[in-house]
Amino acid sequence: MDEDCRNCPALCETRERVVHGYGDVAADFLFVGERPTARADETGVPFAGAGGSDGDGGLRRMLERLGLCAVDSPADAPALENVYVTHLTRCRDPDRRPTDAEIDTCEPYLSAEIRMINPEILIPVGERTLSELGREYTTTPAADLGFPDDHARRIRGRGFELVPMIEPREQTAEQTQNWLEAFVELMASDYRQTKGRQER
Repeated sequence: MDEDCRNCPALCETRERVVHGYGDVAADFLFVGERPTARADETGVPFAGAGGSDGDGGLRRMLERLGLCAVDSPADAPALENVYVTHLTRCRDPDRRPTDAEIDTCEPYLSAEIRMINPEILIPVGERTLSELGREYTTTPAADLGFPDDHARRIRGRGFELVPMIEPREQTAEQTQNWLEAFVELMASDYRQTKGRQER
């Protein structure tokens, strides 16, 4: 996919740029948001930015607290370790969320990233992403997935686990702490063992 992508004519008129996935291509942890935020649309880096109302900084601060993002790295070029970040869609309309058709159009690019990264853990960020990834990569009925119940819960997937997250800008302080504690526990566990058994 390149900057000249014209697969979604409406988004081509509203985007600043195509926002590709970004981070460590050997990552165990792959975070997937719904669509690029305003700052990501400006910079071309998913979840870029030091803060603001669009929620970019919230995820970065969480990754810093987990030791997965260098605190002193540039806001628009975060130094990620063992993390890759991307979205369901690569382009942004500032006034609306993506349509089902736009998500379907971008799905091959997301699938290619998941195959390339081959993560151990998928982190759906937000309700829409949980629904899309849950339907595609778990055997759990879509109707049984949702927030707040699935926030920070480990869900068995096909070849990896999902650890869903409410969008950082929508989390309470308690929800943020709960997710961080759950992920610290996961990182300290032998989280690779499930995938290893399925690959043999």
